This record gives sequence, structure tokens and C-alpha cells, in this order.
Amino acid sequence: ISSAASDVYKRQTVHYADGSHVSKADFHQRTKVLAPGDSLYMAPEGGRSSQNAFPFFNIEAPDGRGAMVAVGWSGTWFADVAAGSKGGVTLSAGQKNLSAYLYPSETIRTPSVCLLFWQGENRFAGHNAFRRFILAHHTRKIDGKPARYPVSTSFNYGDPAPCNEYTCLTTDYAIALIRRYEQFDIVPEVFWLDAGWYEQAADYKNQKNWANTVGNWKVDRERFPDGLKPVADEVHRVGAKFMVWFEPERVVKGSQWAVEHPEWMVDVGADQYLFDLGNPEAREWMCDYIGDFIEQSGIDYYRQDFNMEPAWFWAKNDEPGRAGIREIRHIEGLYAFWDYLLERFPNLLIDNCASGGRRIDLESVSRSAPLWRTDYNYGEPVGYQCHTYGLELYLPLHGTGVQNTDKFTFRSSLGTSIVFNWKISNASMSFYDIQNCMAEFEEVRPYFYEDYYPLTGAGDITADNIWMAYQLLRPSDQSGYIVAFRREACPSGSVTVKLMGLDPSRNYRITNKDNGESIVKSGAELASGFDLRSDQPRSSLLLKYQAE
Repeated sequence: ISSAASDVYKRQTVHYADGSHVSKADFHQRTKVLAPGDSLYMAPEGGRSSQNAFPFFNIEAPDGRGAMVAVGWSGTWFADVAAGSKGGVTLSAGQKNLSAYLYPSETIRTPSVCLLFWQGENRFAGHNAFRRFILAHHTRKIDGKPARYPVSTSFNYGDPAPCNEYTCLTTDYAIALIRRYEQFDIVPEVFWLDAGWYEQAADYKNQKNWANTVGNWKVDRERFPDGLKPVADEVHRVGAKFMVWFEPERVVKGSQWAVEHPEWMVDVGADQYLFDLGNPEAREWMCDYIGDFIEQSGIDYYRQDFNMEPAWFWAKNDEPGRAGIREIRHIEGLYAFWDYLLERFPNLLIDNCASGGRRIDLESVSRSAPLWRTDYNYGEPVGYQCHTYGLELYLPLHGTGVQNTDKFTFRSSLGTSIVFNWKISNASMSFYDIQNCMAEFEEVRPYFYEDYYPLTGAGDITADNIWMAYQLLRPSDQSGYIVAFRREACPSGSVTVKLMGLDPSRNYRITNKDNGESIVKSGAELASGFDLRSDQPRSSLLLKYQAE
């Protein structure tokens, strides 16, 4: 072997992704080729596990083998991938900020690290094996089966102006909306009540809103005289579940919890505290408080947000010589709290938000799913396409929102879960269009639990002048979908893609779901190149294929 060829053989490729940073590029695929002696260091920012970095990646060797890596730590982890001088690679991973001694008999837990080794004709063999592994072993189980995270709808988000979130929602309005959904036969699996249902959140005279009143976890009785139970009862009457938003770790100064339990507040001199989940007494009290609230209010699913960066709170309150212990205790407490809820309520699901997808890691996805995976520009479809394109390589369970029914927008939010933000009080909305969107979602949805292949490359996918397409494949019956988008500034009416995972000896019927037209191609032909065509910019294609 020549020296040049030998050097290429020693190179390792790391496929990784951005974390969430409120951008079109959230979860964007990245690639770094490591020559001997090179390294790649990754770590999140601010104390949340997927803020600006993502704890899932794929190390690909040049001989058709590799390892999927996942770090389980909902705080500040690190991973350092280094290529050796003789080939091979070294991986170091764990908690980034830990330099401490332990007291006699004291124990701590540290980050979990998963390695899934793969081999195949391309790296997607590893990604799809990992997706299946996550569903089988790191997904919430209900009745022994992986939980199905829901199709949700909101209560006319933000209505009426100038209200924000649900600070102006009332019992009567919520029930009227539920009945309107029932009237139009568009009842979702879950009705989702987000921020602003609690005391003081609607006190606009004193500049109060949903964000600066957390810690007041009592229902606003002016708007909900009998609590949330009447809303839950109406949700259940129409055959849906009820999910409610909380943010218990962030406590604004002057709020109920801050005043009643100052001994449980971690302080750095800011206008808000971090609730001390590392304190066993405080954690047990929170478990009982939130658990009782869920039970008494008829809540089925629990949504937890976390709109602060805790790293500063941990570091400022560590004992001398014990850097990292505060973080460990908080993360241990978070897992204990979630595990308590999941044990107390066997059918409960947890939606994990954290400013939109900023606390996604192996441990968090084992207990929850990010049903609102990013706080990027609400409803902007190109960004949503990008987020799906990158995140599906690692995780099948996540969701985003949609509020318009045109195909380009709606199909940008396809997945295993979705939040329908329909404004059904708006005269421009058509419930026929909503019904059609919901039916299409249910048709495609099962395939997002199967194998996933990006079809149009891994470069910059955020531009408006490109095609984007991906493939879903159910290997058991060799059926699937191609989802494609021609963006608004894309000058070309076609793009050639190469399908993956198909049997080259079989024929496949490909049907356009918009016009019913179909053609038959062999697996070999589809693997060598298949043209996707659309005459209109800002358009989409949904193609179903099935082996004959």
C-alpha cells in the first residue's frame, strides 16, 4: 500500500450535529475527517445537554464499519474523539466540569455512554440500527410497548392579542374550543395547555406575564374558578388526553415557592432562583406537589420546560474543592423526579422542552421526548425541514408545530409527533383542509418509526435555492415514502436522488399522493438515480413506494 493510500485508510470520519440554538441550523449535520493526530472536541453550553452541541454522533472508519455514540447526561457533558497515528480512534467522554473529592460513604452517578458498533455499505446502517435501539431500549414503555407520543393541539395559542401563551385563557373558552374541534371532527390525541394558566401570569397592569411568574404553581381562579379539572373532564369526554406545562426548576424571586421555601432556592444574585433538586427534602416535596396536582387536575401527560442556564448556579454554589458536585446532585434529582412521576402514573408521558430541544440526551430520551424540539421561528417551514433532516438520523421520537394547511408548510412538520396550532376561530381556516392534513399525517406517521435516509446531501441545507428530500423505508415489506421539497428560490424543476435499502432485484410501484400517477422501477434503477420533479417553486412531493 502506498503511503498516501495508507494515510487515507487511517482517516476516521465523525458525523455529528449542531444542538439547538434557535436557528435553521438546529441539529444540522456536520462532518469532520480526522487524519492521524487530529481530534474533535464537543460540549454543550450553559448546563443543558443539547444547547449548541448534540450528544449523539457516528464515528465512521474507512472500511465500512463504525460506532454510534450517545452520551447520557442532562447537564454539561464532553466528548473528545482523537485519531491515532496508526489508525483507530480514541474516545473520551463524561461530565465536563468535575474535579472533586467524595466524603466517606458518599456516592455519585456519572454520565452514561452508549456505543453501538455497526458495519454496512454506508454509515446509515449505523444510524438506522441506533434508531431501532433507541425505540427498543431507551423509550418510555407503556404496557410493555414503546410509548406513542401524541398528536396534539393547542388552545388557540396567544389569543387574543396582546395576550401571550395562554395568559388569557379561561375555562369557558377552553371548553368552547374543545367542542368546536369535536364539531368539525378534528379532535386530536392530546389537548395541550402551555404556559400562563397560573396565578399572576395575566396581571398585565403590573407587567406580569407567563415568563416572570413561574414559581406560582397555583391555578388562576379568576380564569379557572374550579381549577383545571373541568377542562380535563371536557377533554376526556371527547376522547382525548390532557397535557399541561410546568417549569418547576426555574423560580422567579417573589413567587409562591420562593417565598414559602427560601431554603430550597439556589441563588446567584439574579432575578430568579434554581430550585434545588439536589436537596432530597426539596425533591420529595416537589414530587408530591406536582404529583398531587396532576392527579387532582385530571392531567394525563406532563410537559416540563426549563428556560434558564443552570451551569452558573451550580458553579457558584459548589463547595471548595468539590467542583461539579452541585451539577451531579441536580441531575440525579431531575432523574429521580421524572422516575417518580413515571412510576406513580403508569400511563404518563413526559414532554421535555428546555427552551425548545436544549436538553436532549440518552438519559432524557429514555424518560421523555421533545415534542417542541426547537424555539426557532414558529411555523417557518424551511427551518422545520432542516431540523427533521438532521434529527431523524438519531432519534425517531420528537415533534414540532404547524399552523398552516398548504402542503409545503404542513409536510415540513411530518414525524412521529406533531402539534397542530390551528387557529380554528380564524375565518380563513378550512376544517376540510385540516381534516385532510390530519389524515395524511396518520398515513405517513408509522414510517417515521422505521428506517430513515437523507437523499440530498449533508452540506449546507439551510438555503432557499435547493431541493431537500429524504426517504422512509419499512424493511419488513419494502414499502415507504419519499418526502421532497423544492424551495422558493430553487431554479431547477428536478433533482436526482438515489434510494437506499431497496432490493435491486425487485420492482417497486411509486405513486404520487397528490395526483395518483404511478410508475414502476426496479430497485436497481432507483438506487442508481431517480428524478424528482416539480414545476412550481415552494412545492412538495409525497411519493409512496411499494415492492410488487
